[in-house]
Parts: sequence; structure tokens; C-alpha cells
Amino acid sequence: MSLSNRFNKNLDRIEVSLIRQFDQSISSIPGIVRLTLGEPDFTTPDHIKEAAKAAIDANKSHYTGMAGLLELRQAAADFVRDKYQLSYDPDKEVLVTIGATEALSATLTAILEAGDTVLLPAPAYPGYEPIVNLMGADVVEIDTRANGFVLTPDMLEAAILEQGDKLKAVILNYPTNPTGVTYSREEIKALADVLRKYEIFVISDEVYSELTYTDEPHVSIGEYLRDQTVVINGLSKSHAMTGWRLGLIFAPEAIAKQLIKSHQYLVTAANTATQYAAIAALTVGKDDALPMKAEYIKRRDYIIEQMTAMNFEIIRPNGAFYIFAKIPVKEGQDSFTFLQEFAQQKAVALIPGVAFGQYGEGYLRISYAASMETIQVAMERLKEFMVQYGA
Repeated sequence: MSLSNRFNKNLDRIEVSLIRQFDQSISSIPGIVRLTLGEPDFTTPDHIKEAAKAAIDANKSHYTGMAGLLELRQAAADFVRDKYQLSYDPDKEVLVTIGATEALSATLTAILEAGDTVLLPAPAYPGYEPIVNLMGADVVEIDTRANGFVLTPDMLEAAILEQGDKLKAVILNYPTNPTGVTYSREEIKALADVLRKYEIFVISDEVYSELTYTDEPHVSIGEYLRDQTVVINGLSKSHAMTGWRLGLIFAPEAIAKQLIKSHQYLVTAANTATQYAAIAALTVGKDDALPMKAEYIKRRDYIIEQMTAMNFEIIRPNGAFYIFAKIPVKEGQDSFTFLQEFAQQKAVALIPGVAFGQYGEGYLRISYAASMETIQVAMERLKEFMVQYGA
């Protein structure tokens, strides 16, 4: 008996991500230094860990409701109201998920049908397209390279009109992985002015919102486009809680009523002890990201200084913890091969830009969610490697 031809045919459109493929290709190099993961090197704050321990000791080991603990949803609603001027009813418009990834999966599962299209500014995080493809839908990328990786209203409207009735949703992600670009209030308002003219969903992945380095705080498009927008956030980046898997969906009641159906049948409910930890994170620890942010800025500035001297072209990131740099190499050198050679010769792992789609080719991504000591070693080895390219 062979079942090899009986899988969901949409799986044929999905491969293991190029990030993982690259990581596997260099994983056997002894002592390799990695600036690859989008994972804070900081530990979860102690008060959050203590809240989880207390919940376990109090036998808080049963299911919560599908939407999550009301106390947590209230804390989440208060957090985004105070930080980002968003107003959501914790009882009807906030859902607790297993990380932002499940929030995306639940949202896209509820929205998409076969034949739909989804617009995505690119280069982009490679986790969106596979979920879209599993639904039988297609991603259409908007090339933002010519504008410093910033989506303009004209780019957006042209893409919307080109897709016509097939278009179901637009995915926004800012501060952006992999570029670190984010948007000002004026830029967000201008995008919202375009989007409200069309009956399409806006899925806004704002998981890096607390890691914004401009003088102006993060501005959510949900502030300007509430009725169409699903705002996705979580605690992985802001509170160094990647392994805890706690995400959040904020959506108007009419949308949230549909999203909870797909969320329920994907996971039932988020981990109970993690939810109690998240209450502490969003209340006592509402500013836990500030000391991390200060360190990230130092690391970012050091890398930019070092790599600019090596002739890399860098658009200064103003959020997240990534540098997306154009590789100053000879004609025909692709990013995957370039970084394989760097890893083999100097035992440093960075991520090839092509892992973020066709418009990422020719670039590399560095995560500065690593210690300054590790970053300094990597920069010294990169400097040695770039000598062969005249840097």
C-alpha cells in the first residue's frame, strides 16, 4: 500500500524554508557563530516566570475558555490602548493564541478560499506564503526595494487594482522582518486611506511593535482602519518569551466571531500557565522591552558602522532586530552561495536574502538578537572574508 499520492495537493507548493535549508547546510561546521535566529538572547523577566510557577503550584492546569482567560484579554486590551491608542472589547474582540504563528494560521484559515490572492510587501518573512498556499490561495508580492523597503500608497493601490475581485487580503508586517523598516503615523494613515476604499481584509503583524527605535512610538493601522483590520501581536519579541508561545489577535467583533472558529479547531486554547505568565508580562512588565531595546540600538549601530566600512549598502533599520544589507559582490554571486562560502571559510552563519523571496536576492540578513561579544567576533571575521572582494 502506498499513500504517497493521497496528501493534500497544496503541500506540493510548500518546501522547508530556505532559512532551515541553509542552517542545515552549515550546521556541521565546528564552532560556528550564528547571527541567524529572530530570538532575543535575553531571558524571560523573573516576575513573568514567577507568575507561571504560581499558576502551576495553584493547580491552574485546566482548559481556559477558547478565547483565553478574560483577565489576560483585559490586560491585553489595556496594553494596546495605553501603548497604541487601540480600543478593543476584551470579552468579544481579543483572542489568545499559541504564538503569533497560530494567530496568522487561524486568521488566514478563516479568511481564504481556493483561488484567492493575498498582497504582501516584499522582501517578507517567509512564514506567510506557506499558510496562504495551504488554503489554495496565492501570494502576490509587491516589490518595495526601489523605495527603501517602504510600501507607498501608489504601490498598494496599483497592486489592489491589478488583482481585482480575486484579492481577499493584504498582509502588513512592521517593524518588518527582514528589513527592520517601520512606518510613521503619516505613512500608516496614507495606506489606510487607500485600503478603506476596498472590501479586503488587512492582516497586520505587529509582533515587533515594542522594538521601535524612532522618537515616535509604534502606530498600529488598527487605529485608522479598525473595521477591516486583524491586528496580530505577541510576547515572543517584546518580553523574550519565544518558547512560551503566546500570541494575541485584536479584531472587531464581527471578524473575531469567525476567527474563534478556526482557532478552536486548530488548538482548542492556549497553554494555561503561559496565560497567567502573560498577565504579568502585560501589567507589571508592560515596559519590559525598554532595557532590551537600549541594547539592540547599540548593537544595530555597531553593525552598521562596521558593515558600511566594508561597502555593504544598508538602509538604517528603525525597528525589530535585523540588518538587511546589500552584498557588494561580483556579478552572478547569489546570496545563498555567498553565505555558504562565508560560513565554510570563517564559521559564521548569516541568512541569505533569497530566503525572504525573490526580491531579497542579493542581500543578507543579520540578527542582532545576540550578545555584543558574538557580534564583534562575527564582524571581525566578515571583515577578513570581504578582503577578497576589495572591502
